Amino acid sequence: METLLRRSPWARTLVRAVAVLGLTILAAAAVVRSTVLDPDFYSDVLEKDRAYQRVYDEVLVGPQTAPVVRDLLGRLPVPVSAVTANIKLVIPPETLRAMGDQQIHVLVGYLEGDRDKLRLTIDLEPLVANISRLGQIYFADAIASLQQRPEPDYTRFSQRVSTLARQLMAGEIPTGGLPSPTLSHGQAVAVTEVLLRLVPASQKPTLRPVVTAALDDGDVASALAAVAPVAVADRLTAAGTELTRSAGGQTWVITTGLAPADDLRKQAHQVRTATRLFHQAVEPTAAVLAVAALILLWSAAPQPPAHRLIPLGWTLTAAATTTVLLMAWVKLTVGSTPYRPPASWPPSAAHLVDDLQTTAVDRLLATAGAAALILLAAGALLVTVGWVWQTRPTARIPLTPRHGLALAAAVSASALVGTTVAPATMTGPALRICQGSSRWCDLRYDELAQLAAHNAMATTANRFISPTQDPDIVGQLNAGVRVLLLDTHHWERPAQITDRIATSDYSPALRRQLTRTLKRVSPYRPGLWLCHSVCGAGALELVPTLRQIGDWLHRHPTEIMTLILQDAISPQETRRAFEEAGLADLLYKPDPDPDRPWPRIGDMIDSGKRLVVFAQRADGPAPWYRNFYRYGMETPFAVRTPAEMTCSPQRGGMDKRLFLLNHFITDGGARRLYAGTVNSRLTVLKRARTCERLRGRPVNFIAVDYATLGDARGAVATLNAERVRAADTASHLRAGT
Repeated sequence: METLLRRSPWARTLVRAVAVLGLTILAAAAVVRSTVLDPDFYSDVLEKDRAYQRVYDEVLVGPQTAPVVRDLLGRLPVPVSAVTANIKLVIPPETLRAMGDQQIHVLVGYLEGDRDKLRLTIDLEPLVANISRLGQIYFADAIASLQQRPEPDYTRFSQRVSTLARQLMAGEIPTGGLPSPTLSHGQAVAVTEVLLRLVPASQKPTLRPVVTAALDDGDVASALAAVAPVAVADRLTAAGTELTRSAGGQTWVITTGLAPADDLRKQAHQVRTATRLFHQAVEPTAAVLAVAALILLWSAAPQPPAHRLIPLGWTLTAAATTTVLLMAWVKLTVGSTPYRPPASWPPSAAHLVDDLQTTAVDRLLATAGAAALILLAAGALLVTVGWVWQTRPTARIPLTPRHGLALAAAVSASALVGTTVAPATMTGPALRICQGSSRWCDLRYDELAQLAAHNAMATTANRFISPTQDPDIVGQLNAGVRVLLLDTHHWERPAQITDRIATSDYSPALRRQLTRTLKRVSPYRPGLWLCHSVCGAGALELVPTLRQIGDWLHRHPTEIMTLILQDAISPQETRRAFEEAGLADLLYKPDPDPDRPWPRIGDMIDSGKRLVVFAQRADGPAPWYRNFYRYGMETPFAVRTPAEMTCSPQRGGMDKRLFLLNHFITDGGARRLYAGTVNSRLTVLKRARTCERLRGRPVNFIAVDYATLGDARGAVATLNAERVRAADTASHLRAGT
């Protein structure tokens, strides 16, 4: 064979062509394996183009998408605008990302030939669980949109309240204002009975004291908010049932048995066929032929090492050129957007798909370029060494045939291995996600802004009298809250109720009504509880609630949570409660020195210690249980109007590393109308920036009432984006100096 190659130029040309073809196939296979067949490649493209965020901000809010969204969510008894405005509550970003990752792995498995059919499914359990929360949020939003207005005519008032409740049940936003008269206790009881006609009989005993207490205080909004979700609970349940009816109660099948029918299916089938052929036959054959051809080229070349190195180098260079030409042909053939969405697609969805395809194709071509560059570098090295050996006697170094063979073997092997491995390193792992974003991982805990729920346990969902939040705690976490301000209590005995209420932030009228009601319907209950001033006005068991928090954290391994406890129980009881709830593996131990910088968010997530717990009074004995005001400072919390909000020092002084911005109104309890105003994105940003400038520290926790009203979450994201840009700018300046 060697003799034939030495005598026949055509034979040498054929062997070189086989080597070039084999190397090109190996490079192409490595590129496909590290892009089209790599789940991390797709995840990285989705994160680079902010696909999940754009689904909410662009796709789901479009007029052409709204009917689809409504059908998807089971035709809930709420307007489409309410569905799209609160879609993150039903399909949280974390859930959407998990769904996307699941479909990516299924698709890659199909393309690799591990699955005979492409069966994309979505687990509807978390969606169905959030449907009732969406209803509660809608009713709260609708009530908050009304303007309070006195209406002294009691008969007219009673009729108006009944009409408002029925409008809410019908999914309509009431118009004409929310009456707010002063009622006698007897009138409050009478109106309560009018409202309770709308709810099932089994719910009336539970709701009656809640509604009466709200009406006694003239708080019609809280009364309606308590009644409306219960009144439509059967419709909300039906919506969830409809979603799971055809899927056995667990999953929703999107597509089954994908076959080459339309353009998209045909392309997927073609890719699957090509990848299976490559894996099973083409790639192994190409590897064998490429290695054999390179060995033959070396053996058949003239004896001096230089005469052997140069042809071998040109062969590697030709393979690099062929790889580039192949990728150029692919680019010209398929373009930047291989798949054209149908004309029936909403423009926002089509634009997102086009952007994702463009990014994916660019990444694929860049990966191919890296593989070609490795072949080119290896070929250039061999050609250069051979040329120097032949033409520069003065630069000649001892290069025996054995040395030449070793050099050729090492460079060729490096080229083969590099061409196979480098594409995978080019794509790399998927972007890290920290607190819902790939951009926050390098921020320290004391640099990150987070949304906090004031009195997070006092919710409409859990039927607290005078609630401060609407969805339950899990619903708040799904809506973007990452800091929970919770009050731990023992249940008050009758003799303690009056004293506790006297020091609460309830209005005088509500205090009087609570005293009467609680003595009658709220007997003492032992144990540890989460309550707002008075456990009889609403309470959650502490340990089960902590378990819910732990379960949520375990389902969301890239998230960090913080609890700030207004602790009316002992530190020892708190420690036992956290241990009983099984949270020991999550608890973060702050540095004993409160002046030390906190770790990066990414490092905390890597450590697994993702739950930070502070107390307003206690400081230990558990090392994870620290007094907040040793580490943090705050703004005033007893504010009756938005105009009274200031950046003045409160507890914690002025020089702590953590900064709690109390951004809520305490005018005899939480008020939705105030929350709808102060929770706006611009209002939150303006106050946060002002307080940061005056205090010289970034705001870390923005505590609000009714966290799902307004856009405080958007303000938090804006603050964090500004801090990332500032950190990048500072890093570039340091590098420049």
